[in-house]
Amino acid sequence: MDETPISRRGFLQGSAAGLLHAFLPVSAGAVARAQSARDQHLGFSHLPADEARDFAAIAARILPTTETPGAAEAGVVHFFDQAFASGMKAAYGPARRGLESLNASIPEGRFADQAADTQDALLASIEGQPFFELVRVMTIFGFFAMSSYGGNRDHVSWKLIGFEGHRGAWQPPFGHYDAEVIATRGTTDDT
Repeated sequence: MDETPISRRGFLQGSAAGLLHAFLPVSAGAVARAQSARDQHLGFSHLPADEARDFAAIAARILPTTETPGAAEAGVVHFFDQAFASGMKAAYGPARRGLESLNASIPEGRFADQAADTQDALLASIEGQPFFELVRVMTIFGFFAMSSYGGNRDHVSWKLIGFEGHRGAWQPPFGHYDAEVIATRGTTDDT
């Protein structure tokens, strides 16, 4: 395994490049409910409270709060709630069974009730297993997705990587290379 250290910013920037292109099909009403629940600190539409606490704790260990915001500040668990209720409905059963298995390995309490070092050890013991990989990817998706999908509260991840969202992917400039051409030509037309 490569032991080259990577900064959190480098990891986030590298991850964002691929993840920002991910598409999660949901209805407009579901998107509005997810964003509203997250912003108003309301309950969850799909996840039972104990599962939501566990998924939130897992996400917070995968992307912890450091000198920069993590999964907790981004409200990633609301992305989980919305995704499991809609576009990732088929993944909810396996995720639930994985969470039950993880909790069964704990002598007392649930994952969310454990100390941070115990949580880290528990996650390290299942790293590479399908359940861990699912929640890891969902945590990253919830952190970087448009905030309307439930996570990325106040666009914390976009601010971390310097992404200027809200333009829409169809509006130029598309990247530094496009901005340079537009600045040189003064137009986006090829004519």
